[in-house]
Amino acid sequence: MGILEVKGVNKRFGGLQALGDVNLSVVENTVHAIIGPNGAGKSTLLNCLVGKLIPDSGSVLFDGQSVLGRKPHEINQMGISRVFQTPEIFADLTVMENVMIPCFARRDGAFRMHAIESVRHEGEIIAQAEAILADVNMVNKRDMVASSLSRGDKRRLEMAMCLVQEPRLLLLDEPTAGMARADTNNTIDLLKEIKQKRNITMCIIEHDMHVVFSLAERITVLAQGRPLVEETPENIKGHPKVREAYLGEAQV
Repeated sequence: MGILEVKGVNKRFGGLQALGDVNLSVVENTVHAIIGPNGAGKSTLLNCLVGKLIPDSGSVLFDGQSVLGRKPHEINQMGISRVFQTPEIFADLTVMENVMIPCFARRDGAFRMHAIESVRHEGEIIAQAEAILADVNMVNKRDMVASSLSRGDKRRLEMAMCLVQEPRLLLLDEPTAGMARADTNNTIDLLKEIKQKRNITMCIIEHDMHVVFSLAERITVLAQGRPLVEETPENIKGHPKVREAYLGEAQV
C-alpha cells in the first residue's frame, strides 16, 4: 500500500465527467508524476488530493486516513503540503518573514502574527527559518522583499514555506510553469536535493517532459479523466497509448 491511495474516484461537473474511476498509489519516499493532455483531469485530481474538491464517489487516503472534507490546515497537520502553479507568498514581506509565518501557525489553523513579537519564541523561530532557507539556498536573500524576487526564487521561497511545516507528502502543481530553462533546471536540482535530504514523497503534475523525466520514478498518464498508463519513465517514453494521447511522442 502506498502512502497516498486513490481508489475509484469519480467527479462530474454537470454533464462533464472530469474523473472516471481513477486509481492511484504513490509509494513513500518516491517521486510520482501525473501527466496528460490539457483537460485530462490532472488539476481536478490534485484538488481531490488536498480536499479542495470532494469526489462524487471513491476515496482518497493519506497514510490510511481519508483527506476528504478536511479543511486546509487539517490537511497540513496530516503532513501534506502543496506548491501552487503561481507561487503563494506574502509579496510585501521579506523572505525571512515569509518563512517565519508558518512557524507560528496554531493547531486550529489560525495565524497568530502577534507571536512574532514574543521574545520567548523569537530565537527558536529564527533558527528554524534560517535552517530552511539554507536548504533552499536563500540565506543571502533573507532580507529581500518577496515581490522583488525572480520567478525561480519565488518558487524556492514557497517551497521553504512548505518545508518548514515538515510535510511527509509534497504536492506540486506545475512547479516550473512560466520559468526560463535555467530556473527550471535549478528547480529540478532543488527538488532532488530536498528529496535526498528529507526523504519527502512528492507527487507532481507537470507539462514539461524534461522536468517529468528528470525527477519521476513512476508516472501516471491521464486521458479524458481516466488513467491510461502507469509505468516507469523508461517504459512511458515509447508507449503507444501515450503517443496517441499526446498526438505525438513526447520530446525530452
